Amino acid sequence: MTVLDKVNYPNDIKKLSIAELDTLADEMRQLIIKKVNTTGGHMGPNLGFVEPTIAMHYVFDTPKDKIVYDVSHQCYPHKILTGRKEGFTNPQRYLDFSGYTNPEESEYDCFVVGHTSTSVSLAAGLAKSRDLKGDKENVIAVLGDGSLSGGEALEGLNNAAVLGSNIIIVFNDNEMSIAPNHGGMYENIRLLRETNGQAECNFFKAMGFDYYYVEEGNNTQKLIEVFEKVKGLNHPVLVHIHTLKGKGLLPAEQNKEAFHWIMPGTLDKKDDDTNSTPTENYTSVIVDYILNKAKQDPTVFAISPATPGAYGFTPDVRAQLGNQYTDVGIAEEHAVAFASAMAKNGTKPILLILSSFIQRTYDQLSQDLCLNNSPATILVHWGAITGADMTHLGCFDIPLVSNIPNIVYLAPTNKEEYIAMMDWSLQQTQHPVAIRVPFGNFVTTGIEDKTDYSILNKYSVVKEGAEIAILGLGSFFEKAEDLAKEIHKALGINATVINPKFITGVDEQLLDSLKQNHKLVVTLEDGVLDGGFGEKIARYYGTSEMKVLNFGARKEYTDRVPLEEIYERNHLTTDLMIQDIKSVL
Repeated sequence: MTVLDKVNYPNDIKKLSIAELDTLADEMRQLIIKKVNTTGGHMGPNLGFVEPTIAMHYVFDTPKDKIVYDVSHQCYPHKILTGRKEGFTNPQRYLDFSGYTNPEESEYDCFVVGHTSTSVSLAAGLAKSRDLKGDKENVIAVLGDGSLSGGEALEGLNNAAVLGSNIIIVFNDNEMSIAPNHGGMYENIRLLRETNGQAECNFFKAMGFDYYYVEEGNNTQKLIEVFEKVKGLNHPVLVHIHTLKGKGLLPAEQNKEAFHWIMPGTLDKKDDDTNSTPTENYTSVIVDYILNKAKQDPTVFAISPATPGAYGFTPDVRAQLGNQYTDVGIAEEHAVAFASAMAKNGTKPILLILSSFIQRTYDQLSQDLCLNNSPATILVHWGAITGADMTHLGCFDIPLVSNIPNIVYLAPTNKEEYIAMMDWSLQQTQHPVAIRVPFGNFVTTGIEDKTDYSILNKYSVVKEGAEIAILGLGSFFEKAEDLAKEIHKALGINATVINPKFITGVDEQLLDSLKQNHKLVVTLEDGVLDGGFGEKIARYYGTSEMKVLNFGARKEYTDRVPLEEIYERNHLTTDLMIQDIKSVL
């Protein structure tokens, strides 16, 4: 029997010796490696946080004592110890549990958390509520894996430091974010590591925290000793632990950025697999484009908020850009304001960001960027209806971005349009411009796009027809073309097919012309319908006799639902769309 066989819940580990706890850590690591290599997921941060998780559950009395995980990059060991071990031991149950904390799964999880820098704010709220009720439990916030650079983390620390009662911040310092850490505060973090926490200049002490440092952050016994010291204290405490990201898996230790999150089967790939000829895609196209533009124009500047790998900005690409690139850390709000000011001052910033994370920037988009009409360029990646976890959905960016005044939000359908939109955005000085990077199949026409994008909101009629007009936005343009073919087969109607290109405005002249020989306008968009592109079209036709059908996703949080199922229930399959069209006609 292994040590892990004896452990199902935190009370079980309290019966183990230190030697058994160390064996347990090794066994948990092997589970995580095997499962994540099979399903994909966060490898490095979880491997580095096994011993701290064991030590916390050994010392604290969870779930009465509450642990709040920041961003959940570090929660897999916690799940193994809190009744969800089978999700790591049984391949048939690998996908039964989320990769993030979720109270619906377990009473040991306090919140659904997938975005970063939130744990201290959430923990401070729990602690204040506890005090008001007269309760006595410990409240622990896990903060780490780069999340200290996020603005909310600093706001939370600022408030937690003056709480005047029990709150314990466990700062997991693995010397990394998703990519390497950047920013002035990390110089002080480095100094604290180098002085074993003894440096007089101490960021956390300056804020008012009682401070403890553990150099051997993967030493279970030493962690238990310090957690025993801080348990039950009646004032705010910060425990700074130095851990090794990727511990126990040599490739993850050596290449921390690449193994932060991996695809299924990554460990099974042979060296020969990397020698295949690279395939052109929207990521490679824009990387080459930005590198070329930066060489030609010293005012072109790329900005990443901590996720450079998602856009193909590998270390060698970053090195080529040199001082024409910055990683601002996990600080999307700052990234938008930073880009706005650069654009206002005559340079050409390009902010690359994921759809899920642009949700964090609404105020800066509205106030710092659009209110000031700064001509920055924003490339929104991974915007689509997907089967992702509920914390990382990319279907909400169209309503969020397209309804702010002044911004121009564009949706290319192929490589040539993407390049033409970038060219226009970088040379114009009239508008903030966002481009929704196509998601899915890479499409290239081989024909230069000569659209004059300075003439706003002019749609492109790709195929002339009658009775039915189909507007296929961005990555759903292919669906529009396929739907037109099936309409002809099923109804004998030659539908008009339109590529809108502009998400933020309505081509009134074109829409009015459709009234002459069309009965129905169909819109397709790869995002939620509420507040989206299709509703703009429906609203324009509101007082006319034109019928409008909007196809997209309903407003909901989906959680790892297969994409085919989402398409089915939203009538985004060709057969179901034709049924709806027949019923309207």
